[in-house]
Formats: sequence, C-alpha cells, structure tokens
Amino acid sequence: MKELLQLQNISYEINDQTIFEKVNTNIQQGDIIGIIGKNGAGKSTLLQLLNRDLVPTTGQIKQIQNHLKITIVEQETESHSFDNITNQEEILLKKWDVPVRVYAQLSGGEKLKARLARGLAKETALLLLDEPTNHLDQQSLDFLTKQLKSYHGTVILVSHDRYFLDEVATKIWSIEHKKVYAHTGNYSSYMEAREQKRLTQQREYEKQQKMVERIEGQMNQLTSWAQSGHAQSTKKEGFKEYYRVKAKRLDSQVQSKQKRLEKELERIKAKPLEPEYEVHFSMESTHKVGKRFLEVKNLAKTFGKQTLFQNVHFTIQHGEKVSVTGPNGSGKTTFLKMIVGEETGEGDIWISPSAKIGYLTQEVFDLPLRQTPEQLFYQETFSGRGHVQNLMKHLGFSASQWTEPIQNMSMGERVKIKLMKYILEEKDVLILDEPTNHLDLPSREQLEDTLAQYTGTLLIVSHDRYFLEKTTDINLIFSEKGIYKQLNGNESSPKTNDIEELRLKLETERQEVLGKLSFISPSSKEYTELDQKFNELTKKIKELS
Repeated sequence: MKELLQLQNISYEINDQTIFEKVNTNIQQGDIIGIIGKNGAGKSTLLQLLNRDLVPTTGQIKQIQNHLKITIVEQETESHSFDNITNQEEILLKKWDVPVRVYAQLSGGEKLKARLARGLAKETALLLLDEPTNHLDQQSLDFLTKQLKSYHGTVILVSHDRYFLDEVATKIWSIEHKKVYAHTGNYSSYMEAREQKRLTQQREYEKQQKMVERIEGQMNQLTSWAQSGHAQSTKKEGFKEYYRVKAKRLDSQVQSKQKRLEKELERIKAKPLEPEYEVHFSMESTHKVGKRFLEVKNLAKTFGKQTLFQNVHFTIQHGEKVSVTGPNGSGKTTFLKMIVGEETGEGDIWISPSAKIGYLTQEVFDLPLRQTPEQLFYQETFSGRGHVQNLMKHLGFSASQWTEPIQNMSMGERVKIKLMKYILEEKDVLILDEPTNHLDLPSREQLEDTLAQYTGTLLIVSHDRYFLEKTTDINLIFSEKGIYKQLNGNESSPKTNDIEELRLKLETERQEVLGKLSFISPSSKEYTELDQKFNELTKKIKELS
C-alpha cells in the first residue's frame, strides 16, 4: 500500500491544555480508519489537523503523496447550499431520498445525508467523516456502509457506533489518556487486543508489587541488622572496639546490598492500570402519573405539497415512556416541535398546563456558545456552585472546563451540557430528540440506565433500537403518512402497516443481539452464534426494505 501521510511527533494544545501528545502513526492508501475515544478526547480536533484547519503545537503532518486532495464532512453545520450540485451528488441525494429545499427545513437525517452526498461525490484521495452515522435510519446506514466499502479513496471517520466500525474499519485509532493508539483491525479486534494488553499489564504490575515488597523487606532487614550491630558496639564493655569494627563492616555490606536492591527496583517499570472512563448522573421528576399529558386529535402537517402525516389521533398519559420511530424525513422532529409550540399544523394538540417540559433538540448550536458553564449555570452560593461542578465531574468534564467557553467543547460535551439543564431543573416531562447522538459509549450506557429509572414522562426519538428497548415501553410509529400508537405490542392502530411492524420487530431484536455482542469476547462461541444471528436478522430486514 502507498503511504499518504505521516504524523510525526504530533502534539496539540488549547489554552495551555494538552489534548494529545507525541502522536506517531501513518495513513496508507485504501485505509478505512475509525477514530474512537471519549467525548472531548480530541477526535474532531484530529480530523481538523489532518484537514489543515488547525496547526499542530509541535511535530508535523508530512504529506508523502503530492497534491493530496482532502474532503471533510463535519458532524454538524448550521447551513448547507444546494447550489451547483454535481451529477454524482444528485444521484446520491435521490438514492437517499433527500428533498432539495431550504436546509433548515430538513430533518436531522436529511441534513446529514445532504452533507455526506456532497463529500462522497467528490471522490477525493482522503475523505474525513465526523460522526457519519448520527441521525441515520437503518436503511440509510446500510447504504452508507456499502458506499464506504466501495470507496476508491482513503477514509478516516469518527464514530461511537460499534457495529458500524466493525463493518467498515480496517484500522482503529483510539485516543486514550492524551495518546493515540493505532491498531490494525476493526473495533472488536481492537477491544479484544486492548483487554488482553490490560490483563497483561495488570499481571505484570501485581508481579512487580510482590517483588517490591520482597526487596523492601530485605532492605528493612538489613537496616535492622546494621542498627543492632551499632547498638551492641556501645554495650559490650571491653569489646567495644571489636563490635565497632564489626558494625562498620556490616554497614558496608548493608550499603552494598541496598545499592543492588535499589538498582533492581529501578529496572521495574510496570505501571498500574489507568481507571476506565466512567460517567454518572441521575434525573428526578415530580412523579406525576395517571393523568393525561398529551392528547392529539385529527392532527396533520404539510410542507408545501408534501404531507408528513394526517388524521392522527392518540393520547399519552403522565408517566408513559414513548419511543418515536420512523424513517428519516417522516416528521418525527417536526411533531416534537409542534408539541412545544415551535411548529404549527392542522388539528388539535392539548398539553397538560401543569407539565414541566424539558426539550432536548438535535441542535448543538442553540446553546450560548460564548458562555462558560460557570456563567450558564450561575449559582450565588458556594454549595450551589459545588453541586453543579460535581455534576460536571460525574459527566466526564475536567475541572478547567468550568471556565471554558462552550464553543470550545466537543459536540458530545455540548449534548451533556444540555442534559445538565434538565438534571438540575427536575422536569416531569422529557422530550429527547436523538439524545445519544455525539455521546461516547459510557455516556450512552449511563443515560440509558438513568432514563430507565426516570419516573416522569418520556418521548424519545432515536434510531438506536437497543437504547429504546431499555428506556421505553410504548411506540409512536411514523409510517405511510400516519402516526400510530403501539402499547407493548398489544394495542395498535388497524391501519399500521404489517410489513413495517415486522421490520420494527426485527430491528428491535437485532439491536438486542448487538447489545449482547458488545459485552462478550469475539473469540467466544457465544459471540459467533450471536454474530450469525445478527447477520440473519440484517438479511431479513433488507428483504423487507
């Protein structure tokens, strides 16, 4: 393979804070490199360095191939133009069913697919993708996977989607503890190698500690002998000179042995394991149950000549946990905006006047980006500030980020800042639009556990079936210009499309299998069986598409 770029001793700092240091690796033609790491680790920053948007603090990115063309598709942008669309871009937009209209009117999935279509259509030597799977429904994700596998250039992408990384990545760059670890293989291969390395390191460290205890014990014993010898030299009348000479000889022996033991200690280099990254938070509500939160009658919504949904009727009670599912562009986000009064439509929407609603949008630009958390969550008392800072710590933020502008934070960290608002305000209704987008895996799992225990009302838009299985028990299905409520699979509209129901059931089962796969070793028999089942389910879903 031809070498395209070399990263030579790269370090990067922002406001005297080191993001990563001493990065040495290379990029070869045909690589599909998946960059992984926790929120704020520097994944997007690394893409920006490769795209020449940023300059390394130290080191250099050496270009081996001349005139190397690079294209980047950012994870979020506020604007996008449909002017001067190329033929290849138009083909991709049609295949992805993206309407060419005002960018702000598109769904989150349609916006991403519009940006991906432009990036893929350019067919540059090096394509950089930042979170390319966010917002995508399963059909779009399958299409993207095919596009990347057949892409003629080199691809470097940031993603938290484990199965997607397993499907497309040929190499993994993991950013951990300000270092970049390069691995040849997919995500599961990397995690298996990482776990083996940690086990080896732990064994070496434990073995070393036993050796340290033995050496320190010997040194203490030698010191005790020397002290005993000097004590005898002062007590033996008539023999003091003899014992004094003996004590000095013993001192010399002790010092010689101590030097040998100290050198032995210096050769020991095994370090204790760094603790695994964890996130902790919880959400409280006012525990309202048994009364209506929302009632929809004869609801309809159109954009120009396009009808999103019509003749919609259903009720949601306080305390119900509802998943909102459907393909990209079916009107899920629009419906949420209608609930909170940001969009209008035909028909009636009644909302309980006592409901305290928290609405987490897909957007990451609707925060006061120039403010710091200290300013955004202003507290007059010392205890109040301590409470907010402690929450930030549990969400994986560093202490220095308390006074860092939000615009300097990663997209995942911005999502966490928005979640903090609802944690602090104790809302009794949470409307969450793609809440796992941009979040690293530990944050997703913690959010999943938290929402499962939340006692308020939930409405969640997500394409992550496993996440929805863990957090909700009622479905709002957007299908064929309708919205149908399904309660535990027993109460659904007779209009619900049978094929759509079967597809949703198969996708839910597939996500459950995927969740199990992420917790077991790829070398185990159970992993092989589950992986085969995953592939069978994927095939069935594709046949229904």
